[in-house]
Amino acid sequence: MSLRVLVADDEDTVLFALREYLGSRGWQVTEARSAAELWRAIEQGLPDVVLLDYQLPDATALDILAALRERIPTVPVIILTGFGSIELAVKAMQLGAKQFLTKPLDLPTLATLIERVDSERRAEALYLVSRESQVRREANPFVGTSQAIRRVEQLAKKIARSDAAVLLTGETGTGKGVLARWLHAQGPRRGNPFVDINCAGLGGELLHAELFGYEKGAFTGAVERKLGLVELAHRGTLFLDEIGDMDLAVQAKLLKVLEERRFRRLGAVADVQVDIRLISATHHDLTQAVVRGSFRSDLYYRIAVVTLELPPLRERKEDVPLLAEEMLRQFAPAGRDGPWRLSPEAIQALVRYSWPGNIRELRNVLERATLLANGPTIGAEHLAVGVAGFVAAPNVMAVEENADLPLAEVEKRHILRVFDAVGGDVARAAERLGVPRSTLYQRLQSYGVQPRRPRKARRS
Repeated sequence: MSLRVLVADDEDTVLFALREYLGSRGWQVTEARSAAELWRAIEQGLPDVVLLDYQLPDATALDILAALRERIPTVPVIILTGFGSIELAVKAMQLGAKQFLTKPLDLPTLATLIERVDSERRAEALYLVSRESQVRREANPFVGTSQAIRRVEQLAKKIARSDAAVLLTGETGTGKGVLARWLHAQGPRRGNPFVDINCAGLGGELLHAELFGYEKGAFTGAVERKLGLVELAHRGTLFLDEIGDMDLAVQAKLLKVLEERRFRRLGAVADVQVDIRLISATHHDLTQAVVRGSFRSDLYYRIAVVTLELPPLRERKEDVPLLAEEMLRQFAPAGRDGPWRLSPEAIQALVRYSWPGNIRELRNVLERATLLANGPTIGAEHLAVGVAGFVAAPNVMAVEENADLPLAEVEKRHILRVFDAVGGDVARAAERLGVPRSTLYQRLQSYGVQPRRPRKARRS
């Protein structure tokens, strides 16, 4: 993406020189001759770097810097002045300026400096993102030969270079998160952050704080400013998994971000401008959610510019052996005996199974099989596949005891047994069962069990 530079200076010769030189490098240059014009330019589009003359007709750089740090804290500012001093430079740096240059400007040096501060901005954003979410290995979302996955691949490649909002639909475990990362990696924002969050299981206030952040003192326990994930995704991609579980109040604020490209942190007095691409995912039917009133229709049309539906694994059985082989290559090899391999009987067992937990369940089953197998060959006896997509340890006695029970009752007992074993911790239970937390929440609520929710931040 072309670097966007905002130049705020009231000298025609300076504006002309910067416009011509920086423009010749393929950069987008926006001009402002006053502080008022600077703010109007920022309203039209967030820059990557700001070149700010110290003395504008209606304000000095020292007057403007504090407001810039408040509204666009991630954008670097370089101060330009014709009467520099060490004292002035120190004050500007204390207020957040990245560099302080005196006129006349050496344009090649200035261009190198712009590239450096922009590179530092990107690196800082990527570092902050890495602290917020675990970085996962990029995977191929189109493993297989079935017509179902080929159709998804063809459409995904058509929209890969687009910046349009994408809604990924399909059952849990079908690989929506992997496809979201692939779309980001193939798109125009690939050099910028990919920020993801699962909206399921987070209460409205907690999700609001994670997405939009807050100022120090905004509520009890807010001991320092927190940048939200929307802000960390600036110039990159924000992936909202299970967006169908998002609280209506948070939906309203997300809609404002998409329409106006701005938001306000809790406790702040000024808006923050952002430029993000949104990719969303859900296993719910959002059109029905709109009818029920649990999802905003205006937000639905904003996030579903393009919809990609991922097929369940049972509709692409011919892909199961290839998927299994790809996953086994990602696991640690079986010692000196070489890489993992599946016996013919194991392949038949994998193909016969219906995979209600889809690709996520397949990975869980195979990972457990590598622990049970004595050598590099995984047999059918190592594939402990439970009911309704839940992976369970092989227990012949338990199976015999439950032989006369309905399938749903067996599932219920197994889920509750695991849930009790981890002390009611939903996250640990979901990990042990090999299912998404949202699925486990639904199961527990259907059994009349009210799982613990993460504690919400209390406002003062």
